[in-house]
Amino acid sequence: MSNTKNTQESQDSQESPNSRNTSKTHDTQSAKSRPSPMEVLRQARGQLAELTGMEAESVSSFEQTEEGWALEVEVLELERVPDTMSLMASYQVELDPDGQLTGYRRVRRYERGRSDARRGGR
Repeated sequence: MSNTKNTQESQDSQESPNSRNTSKTHDTQSAKSRPSPMEVLRQARGQLAELTGMEAESVSSFEQTEEGWALEVEVLELERVPDTMSLMASYQVELDPDGQLTGYRRVRRYERGRSDARRGGR
């Protein structure tokens, strides 16, 4: 058993400084890896809910930009009866490349039961 241990220690001590640095560089790069699109979506929804106090119902737009990520998120702002009269809102959300929210703003407000005349109308 002691021979096996000594052999491993010998190999470790003979490892070149370059191979150790390469290993450290690889570890650093993987620690800084970018989040996946699904992780970005989850983070954006959670951060927006924490800031506004309103849960996201859906994400209607999602794209990667030069600055990070851009999303349009639909939230329920005011629940009414019947549900088709509830007030919804679209929020434009911007995130950095790591998925951290850098800004948001409400871009429109509408009743849940209404069609979108801005995009689907004449």
